[in-house]
Amino acid sequence: QVQLVESGGGLVQAGGSLRLSCAASGRTFSNLVMGWFRQTPGKERESVAAMSWYGRRTTYADFVKGRFTISRDNAKNTVYLQMNSLKPEDTAVYYCAAGSNWPPLFNIWGQGTQVTVSS
Repeated sequence: QVQLVESGGGLVQAGGSLRLSCAASGRTFSNLVMGWFRQTPGKERESVAAMSWYGRRTTYADFVKGRFTISRDNAKNTVYLQMNSLKPEDTAVYYCAAGSNWPPLFNIWGQGTQVTVSS
């Protein structure tokens, strides 16, 4: 069973940057499609970005294009989300997810990490 552990969340001022990390264990990481989602209270979880097994394919939500970058290091079993030019509306709990198909179908989730952007 794959386990995902996120880290790197925190409080940052608008315009600042954060890098989230998600460490995977329990399965060959390169066989996993990885993604990031976010959720705020009262709203459904929404996709932020996804990356295929060796990084050849990526997708981004329109609201993060040009600001966020997903990357992965298969040697470290880790996926990252570099978040630049953060806005208060980016405040959310960010979740790492894993799946095995492309287009992505995610069925494994991390516990989430809080990102708060102050104005």
